[in-house]
Amino acid sequence: MLKNLPMVTSREGKKEGEEEIVLEEEENNNALNNPKNKMDVIQELVALIEAVQSIGDFRRTQRKEAHSLVRRLKLLLPLLEEIRDIDTLIPEAGMTCLCNLKHAFLAAKKLLKMCTEGSKIYLALESEDVMIRFHSVYEKLNQALDGMPYTEIGISEEVKEQVELMRMQLRRAKKRTDTQDMELAMDMMVVLSTEDDRNADSASIERLANKLVLHTVEDLRTETVAVRKLVKERGQNTETNKQIVDILRKCKQIAGLEVTGILDDPAVPKALAKCPSLAVPNEFLCPITLEIMSDPVIVATGQTYERDSIQKWLDSDHRTCPKTGQVLAHLSLAPNFALRNLILQWCEKNNFPLPKKEVPRSSDNSNVEQNNEIYSVVQNLSSNQLEVQRKAVRKIRMLSKENPENRILVANSGGIPPLVQLLSYPDSKIQEHAVTALLNLSIDESNKKLISREQPIPAIVEILQNGTIGAKENSAAALFSLSMLDENKANIALSNGIPPLVGLLKNGTIRGKKDAVTALFNLSLCQANKARAIEAGIVAPLLHLLKDKNLDMVNEALSLLLLLASNSEGSEEIGQMSVIETLVQFIKEGTPKNKECAVALVLELGTKNPNLVLAALQYGMYEHVVELENSGTNRGQRKANSLLQLMSKSEQNS
Repeated sequence: MLKNLPMVTSREGKKEGEEEIVLEEEENNNALNNPKNKMDVIQELVALIEAVQSIGDFRRTQRKEAHSLVRRLKLLLPLLEEIRDIDTLIPEAGMTCLCNLKHAFLAAKKLLKMCTEGSKIYLALESEDVMIRFHSVYEKLNQALDGMPYTEIGISEEVKEQVELMRMQLRRAKKRTDTQDMELAMDMMVVLSTEDDRNADSASIERLANKLVLHTVEDLRTETVAVRKLVKERGQNTETNKQIVDILRKCKQIAGLEVTGILDDPAVPKALAKCPSLAVPNEFLCPITLEIMSDPVIVATGQTYERDSIQKWLDSDHRTCPKTGQVLAHLSLAPNFALRNLILQWCEKNNFPLPKKEVPRSSDNSNVEQNNEIYSVVQNLSSNQLEVQRKAVRKIRMLSKENPENRILVANSGGIPPLVQLLSYPDSKIQEHAVTALLNLSIDESNKKLISREQPIPAIVEILQNGTIGAKENSAAALFSLSMLDENKANIALSNGIPPLVGLLKNGTIRGKKDAVTALFNLSLCQANKARAIEAGIVAPLLHLLKDKNLDMVNEALSLLLLLASNSEGSEEIGQMSVIETLVQFIKEGTPKNKECAVALVLELGTKNPNLVLAALQYGMYEHVVELENSGTNRGQRKANSLLQLMSKSEQNS
């Protein structure tokens, strides 16, 4: 997936990381040559523990591991306090351990800071790589404490036992297999593989943004700064950086924010780039764009924004104040004439050309007309005349696709219950329009819950089984969207929704297959649904996707097979000799992502059945796994390394 962060070269030609190590080694030598530095080293170590304790708000993807590391560092405080209170000189071995411990503490602090200040997208996309960095810190801590002369220094047995217990925990943590958040990984895969503007894909972006906590203006602004820093360090043209920028762009777009200029220098607003000497008062800058305002307006909380910016925010289905996070009592925008006059006076005084924008006329009348139109169309959904109903449901489908506000208005006008009823109407066109309208409406999280209350899943499954091709595809996408609510994962399975999804995976169009595979992946995150999917015959069409490379769904198929392989029945069915041969072909000739997924799947299957590893070796896998370990993606290298170890065991036991 992602490459490790490269080190920046300094003026002397050394890498920053190397330079730090050289400096630390010099400090270590000074400490060894001058025993009086014992107190300084101890104080620095204690200060470092206090510093990491204060770091605090870690990213969701590394929160558990980060808190565990902080707790383990705190366990070393009694050791440091006892050494500090000893009057005698510390032997050379003890000073070496302390200096090495300082080096490990610095590495821990750097890692923990990255887990609280780094790009959320990067940390999620490269979670396994970050776990390896934690393991590296554990190793440094263990090595630093190795050879600590407890008896010579006079350390109590109680403290010694506590330190050794901590070291045992570190060794155990280092051996622990890192588990990827499969749901988060699939969300990222769906978002990154999106080639059109399907509304179901918008729902995936919204869920991903919520999981990564990238839904407020402040969140997205902070993430943008972190991404700029990351790209500056690593270069713009790496594949992973492009993926990170792409996800950030989509998250900003879904929030109604400006998506251009993500990598521009944030220090200087665009409007001021030609006037660097001007210091613009902060109150003149829009909190969203950080650009000087030409049409400032006040929202319900009393905060002021540029009209265009806050309107985009509201049009993207947000009902909170971007700056304060408070729910807006109303959505009216009042012109801030006083501030606008101050801005105009300042611009005139400083000869600064304010971008001229035409102040839009009040849209109250058009809003009222839109509300009335939607209310009228919703009423027609219950008409006794077939043609009136057909026109109404088609109109709702179009309106719910256009913008987020319409989705709210349709729901507030009572449009969801009649749409759910129309799912069972004996007219194929009405069914298709109704299920697509519900798909569009389900993008809004509150609508998703309202739709679920009306129990639409049995009717959607019926359309998936017997509807037109377009209706089947949109039914699968609707089930994917609704399955984002955990309770619906079970409801869809209990409504017998998995077999027709497998059927669409077998016989659908390319778009239908894509809708089916994403829905089935989401449903298979529920343990019980894995067995249901396997029983429904999911393995055969997934294997067909692997062979039909023209469908461009190899990665999705491999990821779903990997998920199913954790089930014993799934592992047995997937683990056929022909499948192993196909996987070896991907390891030999596939894309970097294909190779990574294929190696992970062979590793999963081989762990349960060592004979499959021997079969893979017979198909000539070894040299290609070695090559992947040396030059594959980060995750691919790690999986390849684990697979090589498993190969060695299998050969020894054979």
